[in-house]
Amino acid sequence: MNPQQREAVRHVSSPLLVLAGAGSGKTGVITSKIAWLIRERGMQPRKITAVTFTNKAAREMRSRVKGLLSGVNSRGLTISTFHTLGLNILRKEYAALDYKAGFSIIDQSDALVILRELMRSELTADNKFPEHVLGRISSWKNAFLLPHEVSSVMAEDDPVSQVAARVYPAYERQLHACNALDLDDLISKPGLLMKNNPEILHSWRQQINYLLVDEYQDTNTAQYELVKMLVGARGNLTVVGDDDQSIYAWRGAVAENLSQLSDDFHDLQVIKLEQNYRSMGRILKAANRVIDNNPHTIKKALWSELGYGEPIQILEAKNEQHEAEKVVASIMQQRFQKGLKYGDYAILYRGNHQSRVFEK
Repeated sequence: MNPQQREAVRHVSSPLLVLAGAGSGKTGVITSKIAWLIRERGMQPRKITAVTFTNKAAREMRSRVKGLLSGVNSRGLTISTFHTLGLNILRKEYAALDYKAGFSIIDQSDALVILRELMRSELTADNKFPEHVLGRISSWKNAFLLPHEVSSVMAEDDPVSQVAARVYPAYERQLHACNALDLDDLISKPGLLMKNNPEILHSWRQQINYLLVDEYQDTNTAQYELVKMLVGARGNLTVVGDDDQSIYAWRGAVAENLSQLSDDFHDLQVIKLEQNYRSMGRILKAANRVIDNNPHTIKKALWSELGYGEPIQILEAKNEQHEAEKVVASIMQQRFQKGLKYGDYAILYRGNHQSRVFEK
């Protein structure tokens, strides 16, 4: 590990933000810190919780920690997604929300069935855009807004918000009547539970002695509120994130949560991971030049010891079809000149819709 990584692993005296650039070994820092807390600090595994955004990432973390501990007991350690953590909380505390044991979790298709019926019965309105209405309700839940609070964030000339605001209370009542929760409830309901029940909040703070959060730039308001409540004034927290890698604003992620940390945790320590282990210097120099145009929480510059690398080529095309033709022609030419196989190449594109023109 480099000096900054080691410092991040061993820092426990205050809340910590690890500002980790792309390819800087952030997953290794998180997993090494978990292992260090257990092995060197003697912390009980069941008192440690790490959360990330995908089940795949959680599985990878668990596998790495197991390898690092090499036989040391890690029973009770929680490494999960935010949704799994929220579900575990609700399974223990459902009664405080006036739910029954064995509540169900509905997916988007089931939620749309409920919403369409409510739009017909409650509003006698056509249901041409229930997906948009559900999306608006979802965004309000992610923003930690209850039905009676949404009027403060609504645009008066937005018909979707107007319908969503009217149907949101009925939607919540219907879910409760069915002893059901939607996926957004797995985050917002635990936060509301902690906010309104100090004894439950105290109990969970006792259960979670140290909290680690990956990809913090992708957290939404409800997730951030849950983190703040679980951590409290103790500040036993490490978050890893990079505002330059925030790509989920469309689903409620708030990259500004990174800068908000210093307001909510005044003794926050910031450690920057700027050494890149994935790319060569020329690529990083170009990337830094582009990223410098972004608004930053904290400025950073990636660097590498892997050499400078080949010159970067920029191809200018008239349209998507012309672009695809030039890329494919370049691959065919290189394959012939270098004796490579098509399996040695990869084409990366921003959205799935762009694949069609290359496939043709």
